[in-house]
Amino acid sequence: MGKLKLILPILLVLLAVAGGAYHFVLTPKASAKKAPAPHVEGDLFALAPEFVVNLTDGHYGKVTVALLLKQAPTAAQLEPVSDTPKLLQDPVVRATITDDLTGVQTDDLINRAKRTALRAQILKNLQKATDIEVTGVLFTDVVVQ
Repeated sequence: MGKLKLILPILLVLLAVAGGAYHFVLTPKASAKKAPAPHVEGDLFALAPEFVVNLTDGHYGKVTVALLLKQAPTAAQLEPVSDTPKLLQDPVVRATITDDLTGVQTDDLINRAKRTALRAQILKNLQKATDIEVTGVLFTDVVVQ
């Protein structure tokens, strides 16, 4: 009976150590969990310089635009010599956006719902006019005067 009193606590300590070792060494790590999906899928490409367009009633708007592309442009899709990256189809992109922004009501750039509809129209027109896989249009800065 005396040996049992001595062996039982030793066995309990060994079991506790084995359980801790299993927990810390052998169980899958929390870092192995699946990473959350990104909020923005694709690559953003800022257009420079900003767009300055005539609006209705003698007002003008200055808009900075970024495109959400399905994938980053390859070197073949960019102008070879440029201080800031420009797409080879930049003139078509800029002409399309300028045409869609020129002559709109000032409220179309100020009102969020109307601005969203305007961005959707620009996206649709860019998809028709260019070979660039544009999935979204963002107005990063908007000034109306």
